[in-house]
Order: sequence, then C-alpha cells, then structure tokens
Amino acid sequence: MVASTTEQLTALAGTTVVVHPLVLLSVTDHHARSISRNSSKRVVGVLLGQDNGKVINVANSFGIPFEEDEKDSKTWFLDHNYIEGMWDMFKKVNARERMIGWYHTGPKLRASDQEINDLFKRFIARPVMVIVDVRPTTVGIPTDAYFAVEEIKDDGTETRKTFLHVPSAIEAEEAEEIGVEHLLRDIKDSTTTTLSTRVSEQLASLRGLQSRLSDVHKYLLDVASGTMPVNHQIIYHLQDALNLLPDLSDPITTQSFASSTNDQLLVVYLSSLLRAVIALHALVDNKATIGRAELEEGGDEKDKKPGNGDVKKSEKEDSKDKGKETNKTADKGL
Repeated sequence: MVASTTEQLTALAGTTVVVHPLVLLSVTDHHARSISRNSSKRVVGVLLGQDNGKVINVANSFGIPFEEDEKDSKTWFLDHNYIEGMWDMFKKVNARERMIGWYHTGPKLRASDQEINDLFKRFIARPVMVIVDVRPTTVGIPTDAYFAVEEIKDDGTETRKTFLHVPSAIEAEEAEEIGVEHLLRDIKDSTTTTLSTRVSEQLASLRGLQSRLSDVHKYLLDVASGTMPVNHQIIYHLQDALNLLPDLSDPITTQSFASSTNDQLLVVYLSSLLRAVIALHALVDNKATIGRAELEEGGDEKDKKPGNGDVKKSEKEDSKDKGKETNKTADKGL
C-alpha cells in the first residue's frame, strides 16, 4: 500500500460514491436469504460499476460465500475462486461494468476489514468498501463508503493503515426510477403531504441529529480520556461547526430569537382558539338539531295515539243530540 500524504488524502476525500437502488435491493436480498433475523452476522459481496476518478458509479453487485468467527476477528473465509468465476460471467453480460470494490452489511467497521480489503487488491488496484445498513434505525442514507489508506503523519511518526470516509449518494437511472416508483406506489403517495407526515419527518430528523451529536460527544470523551488518538481534521470540522452557532449571549440575537418564537407561538395560540370556537359552534348546532328532531317526533307521536279521534267524535255526537233535545222542548212549549 502506497503511503498517502495530507494533500492526497484531501483529494481522495473529494471522491463521491454513487450507489444505485438496484445494489441496495440486491444487498438486502442477499442478507435476508443468508442471515436469520435475530443474527448479528454480515454478508460480503462484490461491487460492479465505473470508476471515473472523482465519481465512482456503483451500478451492480453480487454476493460471495463468506464466513467468519464472531469471537476471533482474524478467522474468516472468503472464496476468491468464486469471485473469479462470477466476474468472468458478468463480463459476458455487460462489459462496461468493472469490478470496483466490495460491500458488507456491518453495520459498522470490523477488525478484519483491512485484511479483506488487501485480498480484493488482487482484483482491483483501488477498491472501495461500502457498508450497507440493512436494518437502519435512523433516517438517512444507509450507505457508508471508505477507502483503505496508509497515511503519513505530520509529526514524523510511523505510518498506519486506516479507512478514509468518503461521501456517498443514492442516485438512479430512468429505468430504475420507474421500477422504484412502481414498488412504492402502494406504500406511500409522494404527491400528497399532510401535516402529520411533515411533523413525523421533522421528528425523525431531530432523532437522527441527536444520534450524530451523541456520537460526537462519545468521541470527544474518548479523546479526552486518552482511549482514542486526536484526529486534527475532525477537531477542525467541529470547530467550524461550533463557530457557525449563534452567540446567545448577545442581547440583540436573544431578542430576535424571542420575537421569532413569540410570533410562531401566537399563530399556534390563534389556531387553538379558532379550533375551540369551531368545535363549540358545531356542538351547539348539533344540540339544536337534535332538540328540533325530538320535538317533531314528540308531536307526531301525540297525533298518532289511539282513541283520541274516537273521543272527539263522541263529544261532537253528544253535542248534536243535546241540540236536538232542546229544539224538541222548545216546539212543545210553543
């Protein structure tokens, strides 16, 4: 392995690894078919695509037989003859796709990754290692890309082998986009967004930010206790992030934050009032409607009671008979 200077490491860190959805589906299927759900084992495979210098396009992959001892990280088995046979067959199908690296389902770095990466250097001059998290617990890209380097320290101490993290992205071609949209059509409608989905997405983002901050906090504690060496590049990035934070000791900044928060809370307060008034109005309307319906039903029941019509008819007949008797007595008197 050729040692890399700081400038070479900076140039290598600018390389972007683009992973296609077909690779994610293939890796997930490989893991689901090979490993049980409750197991913490991982699977290993080969990545195919194009290496364009600054952009590495990972378009295809295939799994390979791999076994390792969970208690002893130095004991592992990888069938490199199987890699050669599969590679010969893939070249016949698509000659544009080259062998560019390997993957495993970590979900984190393992102690044997350096030895496995050295084995892949028999086939690839600069292999890229992609860790695919098949069981993600946070929202984000489930891939992490690394290059194995041997960096030269500025203080003149001996070089050491390590993995350099490079940015990764998920991109798809037109054919892949059609297939992914077809698969997700019955799962989620991307054209409609509701308030609940937006709130859930923001909550998931905050949880992801919390996990990242906890990782940074754990790293700083390990550095302070001396269990991990100081990485000046990470410290510089943290210093830049902290410098971008607002100065809350400034009264003008504090007042602006308070004004913005009060404006947002005023909108929430007015919305709550309007919601309560509308709910009360609907309750009053519902009560009035029920009352009118009960009155109408009561009047109909009174009119339909049996015997009322017969009583009225008998009263009219009695009055008519009494009238006839008075007329008869008047005629006798005359």
